[in-house]
Formats: sequence, C-alpha cells, structure tokens
Amino acid sequence: MTGTSPTATIRHPEKIGREDAPIPRKPPWIRVRAPVSPVFGETRGVMRALGLTTVCEEAACPNIGECWAQRHATMMILGAVCTRACAFCNVATGLPDRVDPDEPGRVAEAVARLGLRHVVITSVDRDDLDDGGAGHFARVIRAIRALDPETTIEVLTPDFLRKDGAVEHVVDARPDVYNHNLETVPRLYPTVRPGARYFHSLKLLDRVKQLDPSMFTKSGLMVGLGESREEVHQAMDDLRAADVDFLTVGQYLQPTPKHHPIDRFWEPGEFEELARMARGKGFLMVSATPLTRSSYHADRDFEALRAARRASG
Repeated sequence: MTGTSPTATIRHPEKIGREDAPIPRKPPWIRVRAPVSPVFGETRGVMRALGLTTVCEEAACPNIGECWAQRHATMMILGAVCTRACAFCNVATGLPDRVDPDEPGRVAEAVARLGLRHVVITSVDRDDLDDGGAGHFARVIRAIRALDPETTIEVLTPDFLRKDGAVEHVVDARPDVYNHNLETVPRLYPTVRPGARYFHSLKLLDRVKQLDPSMFTKSGLMVGLGESREEVHQAMDDLRAADVDFLTVGQYLQPTPKHHPIDRFWEPGEFEELARMARGKGFLMVSATPLTRSSYHADRDFEALRAARRASG
C-alpha cells in the first residue's frame, strides 16, 4: 500500500488566503440520495481491503451511492495526491505518494472481485514522474487483461504535459477507450486549469487517433464555471476536429468555499439542447445531464458506443 506524506492533506495551498466563495443551494435536479445500499458497503470493503483509492471518494462524486450500489467503482491509481491544483477539483494537492509496484495486481483483483465487465481507471497528475505515470497505466491495463481478458478497459489519463512518449505508452497497452477531459473552455483555463493547456489536451486526443484509429476516444466538459453556450459549442467543434467519439457534459459542483465559484446551474432542458447539438456535430455517443460525470454509466455507455459505431458502418 502507498504511504501518505505529511503534506498530502494540504488541499490547493495556492488558494489559501483567497476570498471564500459561498456554495449556493443546489436545485432539485442536482440533489441525490445518500448511499444506503448494502452493496455500497461491500464495494467500499473491497477497496479498503485491497488498499485502493477511488476517484468516486476523492473527488466527492455525487453519483457514488448509485454507482457503488452496482459495484461500479472508478479506481484512481498512482496515489491520492496530485501535483497540480485545479480550481474545480477536490483531490488533495501536495507531495505525491510513491508509486506502488504492486498496485496493478491489486486493481486487477478488485476488478475480479467486483465482477466488472467494464472498468474505468484514472489517476492524479504526476508531473514528478519522467513519464507522468504512463508506464503504470500500461501495467494496470495488462494486469487486468491477464486476470480477465473479457473485461473492457477505459482509461481517463492526465494530459502528460511535457512527457514525450507517454501517450504512445498507454495506447500500446490497448485500452478499449482512451478518455482525457478538456474540462472547460479555453478562456477559463488560466483560472480553472492553470497547470494545463487547452490545445495540448486536444492534441493528445488527436494523437491517440493517429496512433490507433480504431480506439474509441472520449472527453468531458463541465458547465457552470462561467462559460457561454457559444464557447461550449466551439469546444465541441474542437473535439470533433480531433475525431473524438464520445462527449460527456455535466454540471460543475463547487466542492468547498475555497474552490472556483459556481457561475450558475444549467437547467435540464439546456443539457438536452447541448446533447442535441453534440449529436448534430457528429459524436457517436453523448451523455449530457446535470449529474453526468466521465465514468457515470460507463459500462452501459460503452456498449452503446460500440453499437453506434457498428450502425455507422
């Protein structure tokens, strides 16, 4: 298991001293039930027993009750401490955990114990590593395949900024879906994702398709950070220019008063409009609802994605 450094509990240290932004009351369409299912406890027990971290917990996902009740957990590899401090994210920032060489085997065992037919693997940013953690992603993919070749695998990777060869390493391990989220529109990157670069993320997704045109690519956007509808439409066009197959759009929820404030709550009808617009732009698969997150219903959506490709010829 990984050990947590003394600085690991410091969240977004560069935001200390910034004026707090009050968290507005959630509208009825955002509220979710508390996790009470017995299966929820079983899923958590598997994660605890194997010493694994999930983005469901670390990022305070609103869908954790529903997903864990179905034994669907998104595993976060490479530790629980990120080298960046995005203004929207609840994951801890600080000195990263050491890379655990036994983690790939434990992830594979968790997939087997939970009986997952489709699994999503993500990670924190690891700018401290020469390859950004790409080699570890590849080892996790291969460990899962060795234990259960029938399980389909979706990776949600960091941007591997300034990590030459990292994307190639992950693609070479043959995940079924390669996901990398844009998160927001380019105008908001300096305040929302100051450590990232919008066009670098687009180039990453385009590079995946260059390396393997048959591999499904996926990306996600949040709304409610201050973007305009026109900016969201432009981001969709940019993603289609990179030949991205699957788009997710969900409402940003402010984790704490120290995080980026919510500009507004987009209404359900607006998400339906975004979904129609995205389908019209040529995405094979679109999930756009207030509670949509990258791995929400990922297993069901993967089957729909494959069916959409078959239908498109």
